[in-house]
Amino acid sequence: MSLNSAGYNLARAAGPAVGVWLLAKSGATTNFLVNALAFSAVVIVLYRWREAPRKSVLPAERFSGAVRAGIRYVAHAPDLQAVLVRAGGFVISRSALWALLPVLVRQLGRGPSAYGALLSELGAGAVAGAALLPFFKRRATLDRLIGCGTLIFAGVTLASALVRNFVLISAAMLAGGSAWLIVISSLNVAARMVVPAWVQARSLSVYLLVFQGGMAVGSLAWGIVAETEGYRWALAGASAGLLLRMALVLRYSLKQGLALNLRPAGKWPTPEISPDSSAENTPVLVTVQYEIDRERVEEFISEMRRMEAIRRRDGALQWGLFIDPAGPGRYV
Repeated sequence: MSLNSAGYNLARAAGPAVGVWLLAKSGATTNFLVNALAFSAVVIVLYRWREAPRKSVLPAERFSGAVRAGIRYVAHAPDLQAVLVRAGGFVISRSALWALLPVLVRQLGRGPSAYGALLSELGAGAVAGAALLPFFKRRATLDRLIGCGTLIFAGVTLASALVRNFVLISAAMLAGGSAWLIVISSLNVAARMVVPAWVQARSLSVYLLVFQGGMAVGSLAWGIVAETEGYRWALAGASAGLLLRMALVLRYSLKQGLALNLRPAGKWPTPEISPDSSAENTPVLVTVQYEIDRERVEEFISEMRRMEAIRRRDGALQWGLFIDPAGPGRYV
């Protein structure tokens, strides 16, 4: 996943630079033609893709039911929510640099070639970040990688607001490209690792929605700030936003989610169901009994409050914790 994420983000960083270069050299027609040909290659790969068949004892899900299950899971999965909050916070502030880069180039008195050059620097930095990512991952946690990358990108964004020298800005873009790829790749890995396999596709779709939506909202918001207050204030504000979002590490740490064991449990015995009952329309009551030491009742109740979120995430319509008056220390 990390290699795929790095390759995807690397392509996103290098693509605009190539597009600007083609636009300057050959015009818009050639640019769109090359873009269409690139997509046709993707279509061919997807058409020829053959996955190994997988057997499942579960019936096929209906589309609407699958969507509801995915939304329910996200609503009751704090570890995934931590990834979404961290990703949204970074992308909204990070989008200012991409949105305002043409304005920055124009303020420097440069043209399309300079714009392409800065995008190329971001792409080159992303290449360096992809090469260094395995080295950093062996020596730091994802939380630390994301934090350091965010700090570096905040510095690059602030430098773009204050520095007027094109060479220095180009050097800053190299660092920004590396930091951007490391942060995004780390978030991509975390978004997959904190959820089990059965809901990964749905969780990643929500993650991508937050990512792309954050870019759209952030670009619009920082564009409005730049129009009213000036591009420098917008870039400085985005830099401050990135620094403030460093505090999210304390509230939305990824450490606990990445330590989860999400492998499927062993096969459960098949329940005995009366042939007269309808499994699709009849709610099912599942009870679990616990024998608890009286001295640890408060600790048990505290842990069971966390269990409620897990049960509701996995499809429970109602959940409750009861004490059995006939057996002291017995909870159901």
